[in-house]
Order: sequence, then structure tokens, then C-alpha cells
Amino acid sequence: MNEEEDFLQEAEDDSKTVEFIKNYLPQDLKGKFSDEDLFYFLDVIADYYMTNGVLEKQPDQDGFVDIDQDEIVNYIIKVAKKDKMGDFNYNDILFIVEGEMEYAIQSGEVE
Repeated sequence: MNEEEDFLQEAEDDSKTVEFIKNYLPQDLKGKFSDEDLFYFLDVIADYYMTNGVLEKQPDQDGFVDIDQDEIVNYIIKVAKKDKMGDFNYNDILFIVEGEMEYAIQSGEVE
């Protein structure tokens, strides 16, 4: 695959992830975040994975990689504040992180 195809595939996957997260969120949060917010959060999650060695971790004996959702949520809140995207509630962001992880599992990206 060339760079353009990679980019288009990644953009399509991000769009599917955002749609999944919007459906995953509880009713009271569905209107709270724009698509732009959710795409931003996905970028920050990807940044966390790359900068914190998550992608290089070896699976345990059961084939799982331990990912600390609390760390990801706190990272998103910190980066969003620094980027002047807003002050976000821990529990709201936790739903987004859980939704992203659930999408990855259901789409077969991770087991």
C-alpha cells in the first residue's frame, strides 16, 4: 500500500471509530461532543500509544497487552487543556476511551 492509500484507509477507519463511539456513548453524552472533538481525542489516544511504548509492549502469556485506561484518560485531559480544547470531565473521557477500545476489539484490530 502506498502512502495515499494508507492515509485514506486510516481516515476511513477513524470515521468508523467516531461513529462507533457516538453510538457507544450514554444518551446524556451523545450531544456533548462534536465529531471534531472525537477525531481530536482519537489523535491524542494514538499519540499516547506511540509516545508511551504501548505499541512495543509484548503480550502476556494469555496474549494480552495491559493498557491503563486511567493513564490514557488523564493524558487526554492534560493534553486537551494544554491545546486549549477545553476542560473535560474524567468520566466523560473514560467513555470515549472505552468506546475506542471496544471498537478496536470488535473490528479485530486487537483481541
